[in-house]
Amino acid sequence: MFHHLVAGVLYDAKTSLARFPMVAMPMQRARGRGELLDGDTDVVIEAFPRCASSFAVAAFRLAQEPTPTRIAHHTHMPAQVMRSVRAGVPTLVLTRQPVDAVVSHLIRSPDLGANAAVRGFLRFYEPLVPLRHGFVTATFEEVVGSFGAAIARLNDRFGTSFGLFEHTREHVERIEGEIERDYRTREGSAERLEAVIPRPSAAREAIKLEVTERVRREVAPRTLARAHAAYRALLPST
Repeated sequence: MFHHLVAGVLYDAKTSLARFPMVAMPMQRARGRGELLDGDTDVVIEAFPRCASSFAVAAFRLAQEPTPTRIAHHTHMPAQVMRSVRAGVPTLVLTRQPVDAVVSHLIRSPDLGANAAVRGFLRFYEPLVPLRHGFVTATFEEVVGSFGAAIARLNDRFGTSFGLFEHTREHVERIEGEIERDYRTREGSAERLEAVIPRPSAAREAIKLEVTERVRREVAPRTLARAHAAYRALLPST
């Protein structure tokens, strides 16, 4: 119980600070997590954890080959999006149904409480709603199913000419292989790998229903309603 409490306090502090670029960006640089926006960045791809960021970044890079592409990604901080919008850098924000995103995040981070995870979701997306004009969004389902359409919207919005990802079996298998190799270098046991790797996993499905029930039991309906409102506000424009 104490371990969970400490994890929740630290997570609340981190996600609270992540809304303030002047604090969050130097903090992230010191932590060495993700890739930060700089003067050479071509595109920013950001999201709350477990919203298909790894697939999107790998697919975007593949679609630009052989041209190297500088992507700022995986900080999971709204501050990065705030900075990129201010700088006018092409930016793609990934979204996912709140309960699905939170459940996957809790499976990845089992020491975290359900309420803390939902607060993290809100702290990422709610500050971005007023900036909606400054970036393009894509849903989890679109990223893993038809990512080329999201890149096309990015090109339309920012006047860029990025290559469009072709969702072929060969490309998907290549990306899944890259993701798996990356996770194998960072995770310990095979059991842990199967629980956290961002691809379909029998090990993760076995506990998904249990974690989903815990989220719906522990998180107040009004809080989940806020999360759904933020999600709807950031759905891709048609």
